[in-house]
Amino acid sequence: MSLGPITHVLFDLDGVLLDTERLYTQAIDSIAARFGKTYDWSVKRLAMGRDARIASQIIIDRLGLPLTAEAFLAERDPLLEVLFARTEELPGAERFVRLLNERGVPMAVATSSDRHLFELKARPHAWFSLFGAVVCGDDPRVAAKKPAPDIFLTAARDLGADPARCLVFEDSVAGVEAARAAGMRVVALPDAALGRDGFGVVHGFVGSWAEATLELLA
Repeated sequence: MSLGPITHVLFDLDGVLLDTERLYTQAIDSIAARFGKTYDWSVKRLAMGRDARIASQIIIDRLGLPLTAEAFLAERDPLLEVLFARTEELPGAERFVRLLNERGVPMAVATSSDRHLFELKARPHAWFSLFGAVVCGDDPRVAAKKPAPDIFLTAARDLGADPARCLVFEDSVAGVEAARAAGMRVVALPDAALGRDGFGVVHGFVGSWAEATLELLA
């Protein structure tokens, strides 16, 4: 599979570089369980990749939780801050990032997470210093969150990149839609539990970082 010519690579964070989606599930399910509800993939697939406030409202509405989005986040974030103290990479993510760096490919992270949560998650991983830019969901330049293209276009501007020559790695439908709306090429890296349905047009799928090679840039 070749998608070239690619000059820049943009990455989502959760579920793409770091194995943090399961931590979000753990925190949110603990809140849902207080009301006799279960946070599963039927709801998660609708919420993932989106702005925290929008995602929270989706979860509240779907599960019928007697909370406002603000109250939900006030419960969720302290749980996440504890869980994010020790995050793990998705197997092979660091290796692929280092291969791109060795080739001189500029890279950025474009995540819907707020900056303070990004910093918690990235802190244990020195290889995040290899990214030329990081754009978070609370960046004031990002007027609309995924599936709007703003976050990826902002990251491309920070790198001085032509969006048409950017490749995005994403694990959520909202993220894939955002990358396409930005005029970029996108490879989906979905969780096995999510599957490949509903992603629409993508330029490729990889089941893990073991399947991703530098031939994608050719």
